Amino acid sequence: MADRMLQFVHLPQQTPEKREVGERRADFAEIYRRFAADDASAQASRCSQCGVPFCQVHCPLSNNIPDWLKLTAEGRLEEAYEISSATNNFPEICGRICPQDRLCEGNCVIEKGFDSVTIGAVERYITDTAFERGWVKPVRPHREREQSVGIIGAGPAGLAAAEQLRRQGYQVHVYDRYDRVGGLLIYGIPGFKLEKSVVLRRWKLLEESGVVFHLGTDIGRDLPFAELRRLHDTVLIATGVYKSREMGGPGSGLPGIVRALDYLTVSNRQGLGDDVPEFGSGEMNAAGRDVVVIGGGDTAMDCVRTAVRQGARSVKCLYRRDRANMPGSLREVKNAEEEGVEFVWLSAPEAFLGEAHVTGVRAVRMHLGLPDASGRQSVEPLPDSHVTIPADLVIKALGFDPEDLPAAYDEKALTVSRWGTVKVDHRSFMTGLPGVFAAGDIVRGASLVVWAVRDGRDAAAQMHAYMQHAAVVAAAAD
Repeated sequence: MADRMLQFVHLPQQTPEKREVGERRADFAEIYRRFAADDASAQASRCSQCGVPFCQVHCPLSNNIPDWLKLTAEGRLEEAYEISSATNNFPEICGRICPQDRLCEGNCVIEKGFDSVTIGAVERYITDTAFERGWVKPVRPHREREQSVGIIGAGPAGLAAAEQLRRQGYQVHVYDRYDRVGGLLIYGIPGFKLEKSVVLRRWKLLEESGVVFHLGTDIGRDLPFAELRRLHDTVLIATGVYKSREMGGPGSGLPGIVRALDYLTVSNRQGLGDDVPEFGSGEMNAAGRDVVVIGGGDTAMDCVRTAVRQGARSVKCLYRRDRANMPGSLREVKNAEEEGVEFVWLSAPEAFLGEAHVTGVRAVRMHLGLPDASGRQSVEPLPDSHVTIPADLVIKALGFDPEDLPAAYDEKALTVSRWGTVKVDHRSFMTGLPGVFAAGDIVRGASLVVWAVRDGRDAAAQMHAYMQHAAVVAAAAD
């Protein structure tokens, strides 16, 4: 009903309540409480139902956001879930971790002067309600196909492709080197942004749908890539990018300087109840320490907020640009500042101090210059502006690069770009090897979960078309 919408002129923006800072610093539970039903409906009614919905245009999945907002405002939640899940395999995950301030909400046309609709929180509310009420069902294909698919990587791209292909009736096998499904969703993203039960719930649902998982299986080491190709009609490479970028400089090899993903993995494993020696020994435990995190992306925000919860004495984030030029979500920066993180803007590390163990970071102040190739302002060091920041734990959060897959898979015909990402035909997602496809970060470089889901869905559609064509050709030959 039209009178339910356009309420932004009467209702102010309301986000879900955050837990009190002292409470949330003490654990790894999600910081946002869930919307009450009336609040979710009211916030959804603020949508202006644009003729050209920029929120949808700027969503990598082209989610039908105005439609499910209107259905939520009208209390038609089951229909809202059906619309939401039609374009997104994991709306409850994207609702929690997408940087909505840079995507849908940041492009909401009512944002100027009225504040945007709280799209992410409503998306999360819809799907959590759907799970509670039993509306989310395992995939049941209309027909089973004999053709099988092998997917390397149980992260968001691989899981999205697995679900899409299972809907078509293919026999789907997912291989992952880790002991749990989810990739960075489990081991890279802390629980205060994405509680692990949310990911484990999807894992169970995919298994009930008939997807077969081969965990603890490292392709190239435990199972040769050539053998994987022999086992399946098509293969999808969706490994993501995990190799941390390094930085040099004096003292860069000192003990106490660790990589962000190693640090986050140890913390997440410890939270999952695993026996993690690196945590018990203190090597990857920030408790009682002066922590400096280098970097300005979302991974850096995950690290500083994890260190706070581990009981660090102090936590500083060192970034060479200013707040306006940082790549991470400004919402996450605000959450970190509320929790006691100090941001040292326009500062870049030059050296690491200490002998047997790191004791500090020597940094130089930076000056913003003209925009560079990325569109952000370039940075230049200011003369005689050095400062020493005490630190006995330094975490490098400088981004990720792909591993050398042609070498790991012993497959020279698998070509890569100059950045090491797998080369594909961007219309078909196929590599130079017939029947071998690739999607997600291993193709586009380190990016957002929502883009990985989109790539996984698109690659699955192309794999389906390829296998259907192969089946027609085989039938004609008979």
